This record gives sequence, C-alpha cells and structure tokens, in this order.
Amino acid sequence: MRFLKLSFKNEQGERLAARLDLPVDEKPVAYAIFAHCFTCTKNLNAVVNINRALATEGIATLRFDFTGLGESEGDFSHTSFSSNVSDLIVAAEYLKLEFEAPKLLIGHSLGGAAVLQAAKSIPSSIAVATVGAPSNLIHLIRYLEPQQNEILTQGEAEIALAGKTFRIKKQFLDDLELIHMQETIRNLNKALLIFHSPVDNIVDIENATAIFQAARHPKSFISLDRADHLLSSREDSLYVGSVLAAWARKYLEIPLPASPQRNLSDNRVTARTGRKGYQTEIVANGHRLIADEPMAVGGADTGPTPYDYLVAALGACTSMTLRMYADRKEWPLNSVVVRLKHQKIHAEDCLECETRGGKFDHIDREIELEGPLDREQRQKLLEIADRCPVHRTLHSEIIIKSTLKE
Repeated sequence: MRFLKLSFKNEQGERLAARLDLPVDEKPVAYAIFAHCFTCTKNLNAVVNINRALATEGIATLRFDFTGLGESEGDFSHTSFSSNVSDLIVAAEYLKLEFEAPKLLIGHSLGGAAVLQAAKSIPSSIAVATVGAPSNLIHLIRYLEPQQNEILTQGEAEIALAGKTFRIKKQFLDDLELIHMQETIRNLNKALLIFHSPVDNIVDIENATAIFQAARHPKSFISLDRADHLLSSREDSLYVGSVLAAWARKYLEIPLPASPQRNLSDNRVTARTGRKGYQTEIVANGHRLIADEPMAVGGADTGPTPYDYLVAALGACTSMTLRMYADRKEWPLNSVVVRLKHQKIHAEDCLECETRGGKFDHIDREIELEGPLDREQRQKLLEIADRCPVHRTLHSEIIIKSTLKE
C-alpha cells in the first residue's frame, strides 16, 4: 500500500500529522477519512489493515492523529469530543483542497461517534461506517467514572489507558453531556454501515442496536463474531476492510472496472512491497492481486508466493491453449483441469538433465481432460500442452533488464 506523509492545521493552527493510504500505481476511485478510537492513533494496526483493504479496491483513505495524540501537535487535555469533530471537518476540507473531497467517513469507537456528528458538516460525504461506536456519549462518561469525582471537584484528573496516562479536564465531560447522538443519527441522511462485536467488553453491542434503530435507511449491520473492541486480530480488521470496500462501492456509486479494448503491447505489471513483512500488492492490467510468503519463512501467508504465481501462469496458459485448440478442431472437450507442483531437485536425481551439479526447478504437470475424446485426440492435446506460450517462455532464453527509477 502506497502512502503519502502529510500534515494540516486544526482550527487553532496546530499541525495534525496524517497519512494518505493510496492504491498501488493508480488513481483513486474515491477518497475516505478514518477517525481513530479514543486516545488511539492513526497507526493502530486495525486502521492500517482496514485502509489496506480499501486501497485494494481503489479507495484512498486519510488517517490522522487527533489534536494532542500521536504525532500531532496540541495539548490533549485541552481537547474534547467537539474538537475531534472539528478536526474531522478540517481534514475533509484539506482533502477537498489538495486531492478530492471525501465521500466516505469511517470511525472506530469514539471516532465512530465523531464521524456521525461530523457528517452533516461534510457535504461531500455520501456514506458513513462505524466500528464499535457508542450510541450516546454517556457511555464514555461512565467509562471515566473512577476519576469522575476528581474531575468534577478538582477540574481535571489523570486516567490510564493502554499503558499511557492522559489528563482529562472538566470541559471534556461538560462537552459530552451537550451532544445528542440520537438526534444526529436520526438526521444523518446518508448510507450507514455499522460493525460491532457481540463480545465487545468496552462498548456493549446494545449501542449498535440503538444506532441501527435510530438511523433511517439505507442502513446495514455486520456482526463481528469473536472480535475484541480494538480488532486486535488481523483477520477481523481485514474482514472489516473487505466488507466495507464492497459496501462502499455500491453507495459511492463507484463503477465496476471497465473492460476496454486492451493495448496488448502495454502489459506492464506493478508490484509493491512495504517496509514490514513480505506482503506484496500487484496490479496487472487493472487486476489487483496479493503475493506473500509462508509464515515458516517470515511471511504472513496472505497470498500465493511468487513461485505459486509462476506455476499458476503455466497452468492457466496450458488449459487456455488446450481450450483454444479443441475449439478450433471442434473436438468435444468439456473442460480442462491442470494440476501442478513445483520443487527444487538435485541434478543427480534428474535423469533427463545433462548437468550433474547443483539444483534444478522441476514442475510436475498433470492434465485432466473431460469430455468424450478418443485416444488420438487426447494424445494430441497432451502434445499441444507443451506448445503453450508460457511453457515455451520457460524453456527459452529470457533477458531481464533492470533499471532504477530516478
């Protein structure tokens, strides 16, 4: 996933740190904003994973640290829920001026409540998605109950969350009491997608029920079975991202990729591997793929390996070639199944190899032909399999010229 490191200023002129996550080597089809959870940052793994899933569908997403958190300037103790909403509106205006106005707003936990509140002030937004969001802000006041008396009597108090200490002032509680979430949700007038876990022990799932009941259609609810509040499991956050991307495509009216007459001379493929791990995003003629390595060798096993793709190319080319040949001959070939296995073998174990040292790549290819073919037709198709273009490429001299992009 490509990203741009950005910053913009809040209403007080303080710099807010941001990143714009982008699709690989292509123009975004839409822009979104992600609001992180209370006292979290833009770099929470769940945020990154959700944005990565959106990027594979062509959606660029801005994630930023609210005032006083992460890499952003400002004093967190001077912030409030209303200041978070203000930060979101400023972020949307920044996107509009520098890139394109956001159509999708996404919020996690208190960030979910913030995007619901900010949506009315971001006219470009068409759809809103929340993850583990509270239906009213009294929930957060209850969460701060151990320090509530101290805040009310002393005007402020320190709270410990996720191993970090934050100072909360009375203005924060006062602001929460002024916000009427149910009215905001009722008047949202935008497509709404609600994600929530039935085992969320931070924000009870009844909050999702209340949001769903208050909202008008179009609205949807997705249950995140067994997920915790922070979506700590990678699988859960990737699931949210993939479902969200599919849902957004409908409501953002993003057209399906067109299938124009392709310029066969331009067959460039783009592959990008990030800073951590081996997961690699691939764009091949507009089609998005993922490559990775098995966990045993340090990967995350989120996609086929490069050799899997190489062998898959041979299998696909073989079956296509046989299909074309049978069609041309008008033979009764119903389908072709090609099964392949790649391995490295020692030269001394290869009876057909002339060189006796080192290792060789060996591919076993089993071809299953379905249909009432006679013996002669089946043998001819087996012979034709060796004529597929990828097969010939693998057996021919290949020149690879590498250059560095300036």
